[in-house]
Amino acid sequence: MSLRQSSFFLRFLTLGALAHVYVGARLIPDALLGNAGTAAATIALILSCILIPLGMLGRSSVHPPWGDRIAWVGLIAMGLFSSLFVLTVLRDAALLLAWLADLATGAALPWMRLRSVSAWGVAALAAAGTLVGFYNARRRAQVVDVDVPIPGLPQALDGFTIVQISDIHVGPTIKKHYVQAIVDAVNALQPGMIAITGDVVDGSVEHLSAQASPLGMLRAPYGVYLVTGNHEYYSGAAPWVAEFRRLGLRVLMNEHAVIHPSGMPVVVAGVTDYSAGAFDPQQRSNPKAALAGAPADAHARILLAHQPRSAAAAEPLGYHLQLSGHTHGGQFFPWGFFVRFQQPFTAGLHRLGEMWVYTSRGTGYWGPPKRLGAPSEITRLRLRAAPTRG
Repeated sequence: MSLRQSSFFLRFLTLGALAHVYVGARLIPDALLGNAGTAAATIALILSCILIPLGMLGRSSVHPPWGDRIAWVGLIAMGLFSSLFVLTVLRDAALLLAWLADLATGAALPWMRLRSVSAWGVAALAAAGTLVGFYNARRRAQVVDVDVPIPGLPQALDGFTIVQISDIHVGPTIKKHYVQAIVDAVNALQPGMIAITGDVVDGSVEHLSAQASPLGMLRAPYGVYLVTGNHEYYSGAAPWVAEFRRLGLRVLMNEHAVIHPSGMPVVVAGVTDYSAGAFDPQQRSNPKAALAGAPADAHARILLAHQPRSAAAAEPLGYHLQLSGHTHGGQFFPWGFFVRFQQPFTAGLHRLGEMWVYTSRGTGYWGPPKRLGAPSEITRLRLRAAPTRG
């Protein structure tokens, strides 16, 4: 672990410990658990405080299967505590408002009962949300259909289908059978082409090549294209790019391919991750270079870019559509509200100037096996002819 990583991990441990102290101080006394219950709840919070960082370390520092088992426990604890912490904050805000209203009206609210019931309610909601979120995360992503109107698109290309998958995060809790189910579902859609928009893996080629291997079974008449995400760089981008190519995937690194569905030229370009330059200056993301030498008469220019914020540089270059991921749609409450502070779009189809941007919520998940309010997706996009703007 580098000095920078060690410093980050130390801050993470400190903040995590303080957050656990806060939750314990706010919920345990109000829940009126008695001596045995108070001791049990305190021990549970201490275990959570220990298991969460162990789970994060187990993802990379311990060999399977023990590293995976530690990660499973720690990441589930992380998802549960995340909801517990957020709901505790919301409970405190609600109690503060109730107290102010009580002062203003003299209603004499039953505070002991209100605090006890709300403390139990927080715990129950956090547990229920974690169970539902686990089910949502572990089931196979559903197919989402999206029509993308392209001005001036020839009728011969109307209905051309692209299936996008993104942010699978093959790792300690996402294994070969999970990936195989995605591959089978994508192939069953019989798309014209397939786009994989980064964050495929969370770990080294040595540990995960067999788990990611079903991706080599993806089939589309006009090709399967992949771009790197930030997690490829965390995991060793160069060996993973070589592995993806060995599997038969076309990795686009600031370059493009030209396909000819119905005999019509379509450009499929791809850039390295928005943050790639921080890992290797020679791989700095460059939408302009990705389009260099592309035929001027292309009827559609499609860019694969892991992060939506690549769109600002891409839009003036004449791309019609950018396909992105990265955000997970927030993955579970309330993190979707914070995505917009880093990315221009959280999920779905949006317009930026003359270019469409589609942001996938991801086909897997990262970290806690938990999805609430942001379901995973396999996206089937259809290009549609639209009138040329006057």
